Amino acid sequence: MHIPVLLNEVITAFSSFNEKKDLIYFDGTFGRGGHYTKLNHIYNFSKVFATDQDLQAIDYAKIHFPKVQITHENFYDFAKKNKEQNDQIKLDIALLDLGVSSPQLDESERGFSFMRDGPLDMRMNQNLEKTAADLINECSEQELFKIFADYGEVKKSAKVVRALLNDRKTIKFETTLQLAKLIERVDGWQKKGFHPATQYFMGLRLVVNQELEVTERAIPLLIDQLNDQGRLAIISFHSLEDRIVKNIFNETKSGFSVYKKVIVPSDEECKNNPRARSAKLRVFQKGIEPEKPDKFALRRSQMGLKK
Repeated sequence: MHIPVLLNEVITAFSSFNEKKDLIYFDGTFGRGGHYTKLNHIYNFSKVFATDQDLQAIDYAKIHFPKVQITHENFYDFAKKNKEQNDQIKLDIALLDLGVSSPQLDESERGFSFMRDGPLDMRMNQNLEKTAADLINECSEQELFKIFADYGEVKKSAKVVRALLNDRKTIKFETTLQLAKLIERVDGWQKKGFHPATQYFMGLRLVVNQELEVTERAIPLLIDQLNDQGRLAIISFHSLEDRIVKNIFNETKSGFSVYKKVIVPSDEECKNNPRARSAKLRVFQKGIEPEKPDKFALRRSQMGLKK
């Protein structure tokens, strides 16, 4: 079962819509509809658009959420098509929950987890051509260095890369545990409770699915497609994603970040759902930022001072 991350914080982020009706909602990473179910209970959206790259998520949504107009694509594809059509859909509430869903992690055949043996796949969209196995077996030394450094944020991957290049001369890497055990053997455990393959798998997954590129291209389009005072909330799970979200929100002139500081899960949520530990939430609102009340106006007037 997928437990929606930062659910209470997402509800609070959209609380400015509590008195509004006929709202249009977009969920770019629908999954099993965890966030949508709660939000729709509150707002009873007039129209709901959603995307997901996972065919199982699409099938699930069509059976359990007939109201949702869901398409098999990523949220950038949706935003790009929406921009190009004459009757462009304008959104009030939009949500992106980046990263891998619990069903994807828990199903060994999807190849996302280094804890379960399965094919070295990692494709969110099963129709993509390249898998993680293709990268491991075909990329050059420099390409592997780049994947692990730029996407996995692995500072020293030389020993692992050399071991991969050496081993793949005689064997083909096909399974998750095959790769995970090589990394574990070569790198060893540096931190208690932090598997040495974690960042390597992250880097491969990001490249296979082009997640950073999709996010960077999609956010400006989705912001443009918000109605005035519409909000876009994005949950990310590591620093590369969060940096992209933060920078675009701060640099965009058509609105403002609702919260000056990133929102993170409570200790209680992390205890109940360990997969929420690295989650970060940022929220953007379209339109002019309202002026904040001047806390010291009364004091200055009493002292005869100007603002």
